[in-house]
Amino acid sequence: MGNIDITALLSASVGKVSVGDILTSVIVLVVCLVAVRLLLKLTRRLLGASKLDDRVQKYLLSGVRLVLYLLSAIIVIGSLGIDMTSLVALLSVASLGVTLAAEDVLANVAGGLVILSAHPFAIGDYIEASGTAGTVEEITLNYTKLITPDGLLVMLPNKSLADSQMTNYTTLGRRRIAWKLSASYNAPTETVKAACRQALSATENILEDPAPAVRLSAYGDSGIEYTVYCWASSEDYWEVYFALAENLRTAFGEAGVEIPYNHLDVHILENKG
Repeated sequence: MGNIDITALLSASVGKVSVGDILTSVIVLVVCLVAVRLLLKLTRRLLGASKLDDRVQKYLLSGVRLVLYLLSAIIVIGSLGIDMTSLVALLSVASLGVTLAAEDVLANVAGGLVILSAHPFAIGDYIEASGTAGTVEEITLNYTKLITPDGLLVMLPNKSLADSQMTNYTTLGRRRIAWKLSASYNAPTETVKAACRQALSATENILEDPAPAVRLSAYGDSGIEYTVYCWASSEDYWEVYFALAENLRTAFGEAGVEIPYNHLDVHILENKG
């Protein structure tokens, strides 16, 4: 394809513009501006009646405004008698080049629109996705910012976030806590369960519904495994999680329940040679 000389093209076209063409283009411009205003007003009403996120409505309205003004410019320039064929072809090629160059950015923007419209999580929710867990700090079109429990700021691309499996620990308002621990085979089952229930009673902010439970869950090589279940609100989860761990150790000690652990036997052989 040969190179298009835009300057020569415009110069040749402008030289043919008459006063009548200018007056016609002014009228066309006014009509286009009025039409753009009415269409934007209609679009704003339609978006306002939808359930889309406010930021999604803002981005869509900006996109519609850009397209309408671009079409208005093309119509007005065409009313001047300027040949728009080469210019439209050039704009099409340029748009294709920009699209290919910004493919990842556009994919992130599409993912951001999906997230903002589907509402899988909100700011302040604790989520886990793409191997990273944290509290949602900000949702933009390109990235979602998380604050991890150890105080790190992680920016996840919306493209990968929208495509990956995501777990929201906050949206249901409660989380289950499960502690697995071993007790000696010599400890009676009811004694161990009573100690676990004592630890549950001593832990604050545990929800009564669903009720806490203690189950014998497995037989290990050196001890019997018990699992302690309880529920806490999303806000109290970590506080209850660690408090229960401490109370379980205390309750086992008071009940005389031995927690088995691996032993290493070392045999020293005397060299008689």
